[in-house]
Amino acid sequence: MITKRRLMIYIILGLPLILFPLSFFTVMAAQETTAVTEVSGLKFIGMALAILGSTVGAGIALYGVAIGGSALLAENPKAFTQVLILGGLAEGVAVYGLLVAFLIMGG
Repeated sequence: MITKRRLMIYIILGLPLILFPLSFFTVMAAQETTAVTEVSGLKFIGMALAILGSTVGAGIALYGVAIGGSALLAENPKAFTQVLILGGLAEGVAVYGLLVAFLIMGG
């Protein structure tokens, strides 16, 4: 169990690790002098839609795996590996959406 003191230590030590990269990217974005066109704005919308669609699809797939897997494990506890593989395949859909977003960002 995490005590209040330990939680405060984690927050105090972890906050700079989160804020430092954010400030670095903010400075880099401020130094950029090129104008953002509508085409690059549509690129970001496409990236967001790719990630959104894939994560929603992965959530729906994991919902089905969770329902079916819990029923299967209630009858056969030795089938844990098969349920874990099905969960990994369902989560792979979200990874593919992230990959597509990276491809859109690069192109």
